[in-house]
Amino acid sequence: MKIHLVDGTYELFRSHFGAPPKKAPNGQEVGATLGMVRSLLMMLTSPGVTHVAVAFDHVIESFRNDLYSGYKTGEGVDPELLAQFPLAEEAVSALGVVVWSMVEFEADDAIATATARFKKNKSVEQVVICSVDKDLTQMVEGQRVVCWDRRREIILDEKGVIEKFGVHPESIPDYLALVGDSADGFPGITGCGPRTAAGLINRYGPIEKFPKDVLRNSGEVNNRDLALLFKDLATLRVDAPLFDNVDELRWQGPTPAFKKVAEKIGEERLVARLTKLQKRKQ
Repeated sequence: MKIHLVDGTYELFRSHFGAPPKKAPNGQEVGATLGMVRSLLMMLTSPGVTHVAVAFDHVIESFRNDLYSGYKTGEGVDPELLAQFPLAEEAVSALGVVVWSMVEFEADDAIATATARFKKNKSVEQVVICSVDKDLTQMVEGQRVVCWDRRREIILDEKGVIEKFGVHPESIPDYLALVGDSADGFPGITGCGPRTAAGLINRYGPIEKFPKDVLRNSGEVNNRDLALLFKDLATLRVDAPLFDNVDELRWQGPTPAFKKVAEKIGEERLVARLTKLQKRKQ
């Protein structure tokens, strides 16, 4: 079997900017939720997709905000998008898909934890991480764990990660620490572009093994300490509180609540469409 782990936060953002706006009967904007549900329907009813989970950042902040004040928050995010997170989680759950709503940890930590656990299962042929987040590429392993950009239909295996970033997947936290990650709100080390970062890592190994004079201080800033802090931020946790039974991810169709959710967002046609797609998959 293949395990598909979906970055729900990314999917919701993608739908918000890519799908047309739509108002629910109660006046709430639901375009992003509807776009995401439609996208998941196409994936769920595709051949070979049997075990699926979707992870959401139930709140944008996490424990990383306590480590670094500049880490990403919900500030600046469109309020109409933020308001759809609970609705999106409700809709995906009603669709019959396992939902991980992360509060202390992040959605990426949930995906990393599931990957670390399920890749050890002999019945799992491949773990497919459905996300374009750079930090999730640290979980890639050969062709057993890959990242799938569903929008551009690009699959990134270990060879692809090396070609794209110049380092092996396990070095991605070091790489991001040096070059920065604007999506997560940390800037990296001044003077360390992608080529320089990859060169240093390939020459010396992880940041902890860099000679002391490699990351020279910038004024009062200790670049080595800063790089180690950013590496900690970029390192995904594999101890998020999830279950261990992979069979719980098997998709067996929508729950009875799906019809009510479809009515709630003013798109009752989803029920008929889902029925049609399920028959086509069979």
